[in-house]
Formats: sequence, C-alpha cells, structure tokens
Amino acid sequence: MKMDLELLHSPAVGPAEEEEADMSDWNLPLAFMKKRHSEKIEGSKALAQSWRMKDRMKTVSVALVLCLNVGVDPPDVVKTSPCARLECWIDPLSMSPQKALETIGANLQKQYENWQPRARYKQSLDPTVDEVKKLCTSLRRNAKEERVLFHYNGHGVPRPTVNGEIWVFNKNYTQYIPLSVYDLQTWMGSPSIFVYDCSNAGIIVKSFKQFALQREQELEVAAINPNHPLAQMPLPPSMKNCIQLAACEALELLPMNPDLPADLFTSCLTTPIKIALRWFCMQKSAKLVPGVTLDLIEKIPGRLNDRRTPLGELNWIFTAITDTIAWNVLPRDLFQKLFRQDLLVASLFRNFLLAERIMRSYNCTPVSSPRLPPTYMHAMWQAWDLAVDICLSQLPTIIEEGTAFRHSPFFAEQLTAFQVWLTMGVENRNPPEQLPIVLQVLLSQVHRLRALDLLGRFLDLGPWAVSLALSVGIFPYVLKLLQSSARELRPLLVFIWAKILAVDSVSDQHRTNIVPMAVFILAVIVTQLHHGTGEACLQGNLISICLEQLSDPHPLLRQWVAICLGRIWQNFDSARWCGVRDSAHEKLYSLLYAVRAVFALGTFVGNSAERTDHSTTIDHNVAMMLALLINDGSPVVRKELVVALSHLVVQYESNFCTVALQFMEEEKNYALPSPANTLEPGNLTPVRDSPAIPRLRSVNSYTNIRAATTVRNLNKSLQNLNLNEEGGPLAFSPGNLSTSSSASSTLGSPDNDEYLLSFETVDKMRRVSSYSSLNSLIGVSFNSVYTQIWRVLLHLAADPFPEVSDLAMKVLNSIAYKATMNARPQRILDSGSLTQSAAPPRTRFTFPPTALSPPLTSSLPSPPAVLPPCPAPAAPAPHSHQFPRTRKMFDKGPSGSEQAGDDADDPGGHKAYMNANLSTGLCDWSAKYFAQPVMKIPEEHDVESQVRKEREWRFLRNTRVRRQSQLITQRGVTRLDDQIFINRNPGVPSVVKFHPFNPCIAVADKDSICFSSFCLWPPPLFPNPLAFLYLHSLLPVFLISLHPLDDGALRIWKNFADQRNPEMVTAWQGLSDMLPTTRGAGMVVDWEQETGLLMASGDVRVIRIWDTEREMKVQDIPTGADSCVTSLSCDSQRSLIAAGLGDGSVRIYDRRMGPNECRVMTYREHTSWVVKAHLQKQTDGNIISVSVDGDVRFFELRSPDSVNVLQTVKGLTALDIHPQANLFACGSMNQFIAVYNANGDVISNIKYYDGFMGQRIGAISCLAFHPYWPHLAVGSNDYYMSIYSAEKRLR
Repeated sequence: MKMDLELLHSPAVGPAEEEEADMSDWNLPLAFMKKRHSEKIEGSKALAQSWRMKDRMKTVSVALVLCLNVGVDPPDVVKTSPCARLECWIDPLSMSPQKALETIGANLQKQYENWQPRARYKQSLDPTVDEVKKLCTSLRRNAKEERVLFHYNGHGVPRPTVNGEIWVFNKNYTQYIPLSVYDLQTWMGSPSIFVYDCSNAGIIVKSFKQFALQREQELEVAAINPNHPLAQMPLPPSMKNCIQLAACEALELLPMNPDLPADLFTSCLTTPIKIALRWFCMQKSAKLVPGVTLDLIEKIPGRLNDRRTPLGELNWIFTAITDTIAWNVLPRDLFQKLFRQDLLVASLFRNFLLAERIMRSYNCTPVSSPRLPPTYMHAMWQAWDLAVDICLSQLPTIIEEGTAFRHSPFFAEQLTAFQVWLTMGVENRNPPEQLPIVLQVLLSQVHRLRALDLLGRFLDLGPWAVSLALSVGIFPYVLKLLQSSARELRPLLVFIWAKILAVDSVSDQHRTNIVPMAVFILAVIVTQLHHGTGEACLQGNLISICLEQLSDPHPLLRQWVAICLGRIWQNFDSARWCGVRDSAHEKLYSLLYAVRAVFALGTFVGNSAERTDHSTTIDHNVAMMLALLINDGSPVVRKELVVALSHLVVQYESNFCTVALQFMEEEKNYALPSPANTLEPGNLTPVRDSPAIPRLRSVNSYTNIRAATTVRNLNKSLQNLNLNEEGGPLAFSPGNLSTSSSASSTLGSPDNDEYLLSFETVDKMRRVSSYSSLNSLIGVSFNSVYTQIWRVLLHLAADPFPEVSDLAMKVLNSIAYKATMNARPQRILDSGSLTQSAAPPRTRFTFPPTALSPPLTSSLPSPPAVLPPCPAPAAPAPHSHQFPRTRKMFDKGPSGSEQAGDDADDPGGHKAYMNANLSTGLCDWSAKYFAQPVMKIPEEHDVESQVRKEREWRFLRNTRVRRQSQLITQRGVTRLDDQIFINRNPGVPSVVKFHPFNPCIAVADKDSICFSSFCLWPPPLFPNPLAFLYLHSLLPVFLISLHPLDDGALRIWKNFADQRNPEMVTAWQGLSDMLPTTRGAGMVVDWEQETGLLMASGDVRVIRIWDTEREMKVQDIPTGADSCVTSLSCDSQRSLIAAGLGDGSVRIYDRRMGPNECRVMTYREHTSWVVKAHLQKQTDGNIISVSVDGDVRFFELRSPDSVNVLQTVKGLTALDIHPQANLFACGSMNQFIAVYNANGDVISNIKYYDGFMGQRIGAISCLAFHPYWPHLAVGSNDYYMSIYSAEKRLR
C-alpha cells in the first residue's frame, strides 16, 4: 500500500527521463545493502523434523487366523447362487475341506511374504479361543516392542456382534464360540495392526475403540487411587498405537459377485496388481482394449520386483500413484505414520487405497483406524487406468508374437508435469502433486539424471521445498545415490545434499557452485566430529586439501574452506597439530581480513589440549596477528575477533587474571584530569563537554516527536551527518564549524549494573594504559602478549557497534569475576608500568576451596564501579602448588582424590560459560546461503519483483527531481530569502542536512538528531506531512553520524526517521589516531557515490580512505601538515581530494599516486582556519575555499595562485556552497546571512529586524544548501531552524 500511494502521486516520466535514470542511478554502486547489513547474523530457524521418524517400527510377527469351515455356510449369511468362492485365489470346493484350508492358509502366507519376507508367520486354521490366545500371547512375547499383525478371515463364521465379539470354533466344530475384542486387545498388546475380512467388519472397529477408551479410563483410575482394585491388577496395555483395517462398514455385507474372489478385501491388500487388472477387465472401458481376457491377464510376463518387465513396471507405477495420492490427501503427520514408519504397514495402506476404489464400486466401504479421507475419486487413478490400458494393449502381441515390451511413458509424462509446475507456477501455490513420483523415478537409470535436475531446481526454491521433499521421503533415496559411481550424477547430488544439510544439518553423517557446496557438506559433517570421523579426515588429508584451496579465486569456496578448517580444529588436537605441520595459521594470514579466516584462527588457538612451549609460541603469533583487526571496518569481523580472543583467554586464564587485577588496580589509583568545558577565545570547536544521552527524533512541520531510540553512554553530539539514498549522490558538506564532541563507548549494550566492570571503568582502563594504536604491537616480546591482548579487549569493549562491545564486555567481566572471586595472585607487572612482562614461567596462587569459578550468571550483589582489593581467604587453602606455563589457572593441584573430586566441576564451569555464550552465529548464518534459492534470479535483477519496481520508481523520482531543479537553476536565482519553513529545535542546531530527494531535513544538536519534513515543491505529492514520514521509512536512506574529538567512530543508521525503530546498520573506527587538542576539527568526511569510497580525516595527519563495499581501509594519504584537516571534498572522475586545513592551507591530493607523491598542489593564501574547501565536480571544475576571515578564493588546478578573491562577512561561523547553482551562503555570529553568486554579488541578505512583524534570527550556528533545489537551511543559536528558498515564480 505504501508503494501504491507513492505511485499514485508520482509524475509521469518520459523516455528521456527513464534513460537518464538508467545512466545516472542504475550503474551506481550500492553501499551497506549486503545481507550482513540487512539481516541478523544468525542461522535459519530449526526445521521441525516431522519427516524423521523417531519411533520407526517393524512388523516382526504375523498371526493368520482363518475361520472358513469349508463346506459349511454360517447361519446368518444367505449366499447368492452362483457366488464368490475363491479364497486366496483357491477354490475351496476343488479339493477336500482340510486340504483346501491348509492350501488357503499357505497361499495367504505367501501373499504376505511378498511384502514382508522376514516376519515370523503363524497360521491358526479354524481355531478355538484357547488357540487364538496362545498364538497371540506367544507372538507378542517374541515381538517385544515391535508391531504384530493379526489377520482375521471370518467367512465361515457368523458376523461380529454388537457387543464387540468375533466368532471362532469349539474343539469339535459343533459350536461357534464368541471371542471378545477386549480379550483380543489384551493378548495382542500394542503396537499391533488388525485386518478384518468379514461382513459387518465396521462393528469390530467401533468396539475396539470403545474397549480402548475403557482401558484408558482404567489406567487413569489406577494411577489416581493406588488402593483401587484395578491398581492391584496388571495394568492393561494402551491401544493408542494400534491400526485397524476392516473390509466394510458395520451394516454392510461383502460382495458376492462370482467374478470376484470371496476375500476381495484380502486380495486387494496382498495381491493388488492381480485384482486391479481383473477389475479393470470387468469394466466397460476394457472393451476398448481388444483381445484382453481374464485368462490372458494370468499370463502377463514378469516379476513384481523387476521394473524392466510389464508386471514389475505396473507394480512400480502403482506404488508411485498410491504414494502420491496419500501424500496429497493425508495430513503430513498421518502420512509419516502410515506410509513411512513401517514397510508392511505402508504396503497395506497403499493397497487399502485400491481396496477402497474397487469395493466402493460394489457398494462396500472399507474402514480404517485411523480414518483416511476418501481417495477413490482422486485424479491420479485416471493415470493408473491409462498405464494399465497401455500395458494390456500390448499383451496379445507380446504373448502370441513375442514382440518387445514398450515401457510406459508414465514417468516421463509426470516429470514433464513437474517441470511445468517449476517453470510456469507462481510463488504462492500448492505443492506439486508429482513430488512422490519424482522420488520413485530416482530408481530408474533412464530418467534419473532428469529427475535429479528437476529435484535440485525444486529444492532451490527454499527451505519449505526441502521440508516437503524430506517429508515425502527423499532422504533414503539420495543417501543411496550418493554411493553411486556415476560421475554425471555427482554435481547434482552434491547440490541436493547441500540443500538438505543447509536446512537440516543433523542428517545422517554415515553447478558453478558445486565445489563450495562439497566443502559446505564437509563442514557440516565435521561439525559433529566423532573420533572415527576425525581420524578419517586426517587419513584423507582433508586439512592439506583445504589449505590448497585457500588461494582459489572463488570467494564462496574460500569462505567454506576456512569454516571447514575451523570446525575440524574445534576440540580435536590431532587436527590442530596437523595444521601446524602444514603451516595452516600462516596460510590463513593471507585471508586475515576475511571473517571466516578469523573464525578458523580462533578455533586454531581455542583447542583445549595442554600447551607446550611450541604451541604457546604459535598461539602468541596468531593472537598478535588477530590483534591487527582491532579497527577493521566490518563489525562482523570484529565480533569474530572477540570470540577468537576469548578462546585465547580461556586457554591462558591465569595470565589474563593477573593482568586484569593489575589493570583494575591501576585504574583505581589513577585519576583522569577533568576536561574543560569552555571554549577558548577565538576557537570555533569546543573541547569535551559533559556526558549526555543523545536521541534520534523525528518531527514534522507541526509536531515534535522525541525519543526515537535509546542509546547507551553516547556522551556527545554529532558533528557531521549525511543523508544518502540508494543510487543517489550524497547530500553532504563536511567540515561544519559547529559545537560538537564525541561519544565514549557504544550503543545498545546492557546497563552497567549487569557487569562487574562498568563501561566507565573499562574506558578509564583504556585511557590509563595510554593505548592509542596497535602499531606498537609489532615486534614486542611475547612476554607482554597478554597485556597487549587485554588492551585490545579494552578497546573492543568501547567499540562503536553494540554487539561487538557486548561480546568484549562479557570476556572482560568473565576474567574480572574469576580474578576477584579468588585470592589475588602475586603481581606480575610492576605497579608503574603496564608494558613489562605479564607471564613469567611460574606463579604461586592460593585459592579458597569454595571460590572456584561459579558462573557469571549467578546472583551477585551490585559491585561498585571501582573494584576494591580482594579480601584474603577466611580459611587456609587446602593446597598450594606451582603453576607452570602449560597449566591452567584453576587446574587441580597435587592433592588427593577427595580434593580432586571436589574441584572437578568448577574449573570447567567458567570455561563452559565463555564457550557457550560467546558465539556469533556466523557459520549458521553462512549456511543459510545454501538454504535459499541460488538458481533463481535475484530480486534486484528480476524486472517483475517488488524490490525492482520500488527501486525503479525511486530512480525515476530522482530523475524528476534533478531535471526540475536543473530547470530552475538554469534560469538563474536572483533572490533566496523566501522563508518556507520554520521550526523550533530541541537544542541549538549544530549541523543540518537536506534529504536529496524527499522534503526532509536532519538537524543535529549536542544531544540529539531531529528530522523534520516540510511542504513540497511544486504542489506536494502528499498533502499531509505525516503521510510522508510514514512512507519515508520505506526508503533505503542512510544517515552517517560522526563523533569527533574523541573516538573517531563512524555509525551508519537506517530507518532513522522512524521514532520506534531506528536501526544501526554498521559502525567502525573511521580514525584510530585522533590527536588530543583543545582546538581541533574533530572528524570530517566526504563520500564518493560513484566509487563507494568514504574519505575521513580531521585531528590526524592522514586522510583515510575506506572502501564501503569491502568495509576495508584501502589507503592512507599523509597530509604533510602539522595542523588538522577542517574540510574534505573529492572528485571521482579525476581521483582528486581537496583538503582545507587549520593552518589556512588548501591541499590537493591525487589518490592514484604513492604516499610520497600524492600531494600535487598546496595553496597557502589563506591566513586562518579554512572553513570550507569545495572541489567542483565538472571536468574543468575549480576549487573554492573560504576561511574564518571571510575571504573566498577560487583556484584553478593548474595555477599556483588564486584566480579570484571575494571578501564576505566578518565573524563567519558557517558557510556552504550549492553544488549545482553558482551560489554560496555565509552565516555570521552577527545574526545575518548573506547569499552570493559566483561573481561575488550579494543576491540576498537575511537579517534580524526589530518590530512586531519583523523577522528575528539568532547568531547563525549552521547552514546547508539542498543538493539540487535552491533551498537554504539555517540553524541559529535561538534553537530555530529555517528554510529559505528562491522566489515563488521560480518554484
């Protein structure tokens, strides 16, 4: 609806405008739009494994009870003449009664053995009650917890009674004896399956359910009242897992058609193909197949289990069709229970579907429990009739002339139907009904390749498709095919296996992306590394093979090779040493800035085996290399860095506890000087002021909405902020001269009282240790590695990204808790220095017996911000011992077994807390790639997708704004003093920026950022400004907030105009070497939309260039000056950067050249602080610069001197240059604004006027031009924000 409303009010765009949109926007790179920026780093939701049968069963015993009494009809059945006589395809009148009975019993057993040859079969022919009881109890005793089948044929006895009784005989066969179903339940037990082939069989099913309910009530009574008589008796078995199949309803008789067998229901269940063919020939449609008779059907060649023969192919097609009908009609859980849990039960229920179809045609309705929906009219039966028709039509020529059998086109046609579903269907549709048939086709070598290809395309649709395929039974098919030696199948099988593992990673372990998928499969398999699997990895040289692939150009392969290596090394010391021998850690250094390499190195040092001097040296080397990532541009990398260092902390707890105590002691005894909060005379930027809690606020022309987000300990305001829209150039003017300062730590972490070390304490430790850069780490001795890593963790605890900070705080507080809850160890560091050795070979500790490592999550009193010294133990320690380098801090000492037992649990508790809680979810998140469609066209490239249409609309709107604003600026702006907006800001505005394409401004004061909408030009698309704010949150606009003068952090926000849900996309340390100064520029940045580069400088001696696509620092350009950079401007076409400096110089750099040659020009005509240096974007564009003294100078790049000089206002406090129109505006502390054209002529003076109707403005604190329209936003010290525009006739 949001998009429809925007399109409703959007203007028509002609072909020329559309072409321009393609030229200027579609080809621009997108920043911060990767999945790692738009979604949480976590794995897919666990798939409900309904397909995996935890209680898989087997029918191990079969009782065949035949009550035929051949030659004697039961008294309550009047048979027709002629009537059905065949029992198990035997005519009982063709031989003596006893022989007929035995032959029928033997045939019935053979028919069942076709479906379950390994079961134990017992026949009971015309039995008595005692014989049935003995049979059932013995089978249940031998079957134990497995399923038992009870087949009852009651054709020679009366029908079942309404009291729940079936009939058997007495010993002399002179009487019919009733047998209660209740007793039968008791003897058979559970789980069981019952087959009733007799008239009125539905009565037995109803009685069975009533007796089962009665048993459940008896069980409940016995459980509630132990003194009840039922409680003293053996508990009756539960009948919940019993299955029943009955030939007809309670009031129905079995068919007596002489062309049918008497046991039609049994024939359908045990010989489905034979009865199906006979029934087909009895239909009128069979006359369309000439020459086919019932006698000819008996001669159909082949075997049921040979798919190459006519009979075998029909059986194969029948299995596929009945499976398909069941899967499409039955609920998923019922399908799993009946068709996938037990082979014999599955066969019986497939055949039961046929029985329903055939017997309903004779007014007889088979019954089952659990009850199935009607399936006899399903459309797939027509496909079965066609397959039978095609097969039978060949019989006369095959039998009489010996012609070759032509195979049915059934499976090829069903694959075509499945392919049509894949290519022609829509997103929201019913599952393909052919899916079970596709799995059956995998058994055929002829169609297997095509079936695997279509199956892979189906699984690529997403996790829901994988779930459907698993529910239908793909798993055993693929598992078997994985053992195939056919090379042409391997790519498809790897693709399918990767899709399954990406969704269900606990599966049985026994295309262009095919190699990465293979490595992904290996990574999943080694995740649950058992001893046998680990040894197999080593014997197969898996580590060496993976290391060889680290240099592969395919990034997906490299990342999964690194993940695979990391997972092999987890808790597997032999694999770690195998990696050491192959110099695995050194080879991973080449991928150091890849997050998966950090994961691999973290597990490399995180092995829990005992350390030798060699392994400790390797750990130190890896740790120092990892420490170089402290200021990496990606928070995902820094999070993984914290986890990697936490592994090192766990391994060397004693050393880190000692360092932690020393740092806490230093922090307690050292008082930082209070920073001044006043401005020095003549300074335009303040020193650090008092802490505040900044907020993001969204406002419109009429309201002021506060509290858009809650942030933690963000002390200062935002100096430079930026609005950027996808595909559009940035509206950005760096180097504002505004009251601003910085933030001390991070956003969104837990409150301080959750941690033993507060954020203030950690920040103070960081400052006390004089830690400014990691450059000094290179070449230090390993004795101080623990100190340096502790400083790295302190630095990461103050990371600008909340999740990084939270992880680091967990590590720091975990060690602080461990150190303070035990007796303080002997100090390793001197009290006066933190750079000396932190780990001598041995240190003596004494511990109280109950103070060992309780989990950090246990309840603790709130500690003070500064930790007091640890008290001495109240009781003498049980033992003291030496701790060599290779021992852990809380290893058991040389005490007896009793003390060892007491201490056995605690030492692992803290380690388990760290390992269990410190996880980024990176591997699971990476695996989601394979769970999502990889063959589908990405949404941004699919012209029919909603994402593409929204982006296209935005780009066309951008084109419209640029074209209309260009028409206005080309006409010339002669005045710019028409006030179109005014609003009171919560604080004194320090920075203001326009949204490039929407009527919105962002205003920063020292405590907050406020967003305001104003009326559009020409007539507004949305009459209500609130409607704009609602739609505005739909647009992918980013705000860059900078915190100068302190930490040099860059924070990127989206949804920033939404009061309830602003979201930090990323944050990183833009500048790590900010120099302390009382008169500095803080941090200034500029953005190149065409290249995705971000330039940052300020109170440093370099201009740092960040590649936002890779989130990496790509270049440091030395400024060559001793003063700060106050303004930056870049030009992507010429690769030039113009920098204004605090000493008055303007310097031009060519970033294509080396560090020593990149400064190509220096202008020194200004004598004071440069407020603005602007590099015009045209090919022959000039440089415009202005200083605090108000002198504006124009420079040509090839000229060493200025080509024009203009003198503007005195007391200059703010200035901006319009990037399109030849205008610039100056704001003064004397409460006026002057707007100049390129010739230096004043076109507008906006001043303070007395009088009732006079315009009032305060001293100007900030101003900014709109990047396209002739609009000027002005902020003043009286809290007001105003927007001035050109004359109405121009607008």
